[in-house]
Amino acid sequence: MHLDQSLVFRKAVVPWYDSNTACLITAACMFIVFLFAVNGIYLSRQNTEYWGYQWLPGLLAALSLTVLVSTLTRLIIRRYSEK
Repeated sequence: MHLDQSLVFRKAVVPWYDSNTACLITAACMFIVFLFAVNGIYLSRQNTEYWGYQWLPGLLAALSLTVLVSTLTRLIIRRYSEK
């Protein structure tokens, strides 16, 4: 991370893609993708012709949940480390 050039305060500059707003937008989008994937699993279980394709929404759900958990963990750690 880059440091400010101020001699009094040496505060680390947070990149825009790692800001709280960007992390909240990412978490919201991943939650929507997770719900979409769960709906895909539900619909593929109802039709016997699509049982073989349950892995795709399952993989999508697992990956979106991984990103969601890591983003929320980052936000929680950042929230409690500021105080």
